[in-house]
Amino acid sequence: MDNRSAFEAAIGASVTCAKTVGESDIYLFAGITGDLSPNHVDEAAMSRTEYGGRIAHGALLVGFMSRASTLITEKCPALMAEHYPVSLGYDKVRFLAAVKIGDTITVSYNIDSADPVRMRTSASVAIHTQNGTLCAVATHIMRWLKRSEG
Repeated sequence: MDNRSAFEAAIGASVTCAKTVGESDIYLFAGITGDLSPNHVDEAAMSRTEYGGRIAHGALLVGFMSRASTLITEKCPALMAEHYPVSLGYDKVRFLAAVKIGDTITVSYNIDSADPVRMRTSASVAIHTQNGTLCAVATHIMRWLKRSEG
């Protein structure tokens, strides 16, 4: 399959993955990043807000998006045969609703377009909670590096 065909074949590839966000996820992420904002670690303070309790870090949600971007490679065998994926980042990231401890989120990742000249794909990413609330969206840009021979 030629380079253009491999990129075109990736358009429409999609994957979903789910995760229940636990208290340990939030505390481990807070410890790794140093983001100990009361939003994430102070139940007493956050229980007096409209959220009613602690919420997950937005950057943690982007981490869950990253998991989906790794899983999408299984849906792109033609690209993977000749290329190696590297994330160029997430554009238009928005956090639309809080994710609370105990929420089960589902990340949906869909490749919307491909540019074989620049060797990139663009994907829409969305995170919903177990009750269907859209809580985060982004556009993910993936660069596909040509694998060297040997």
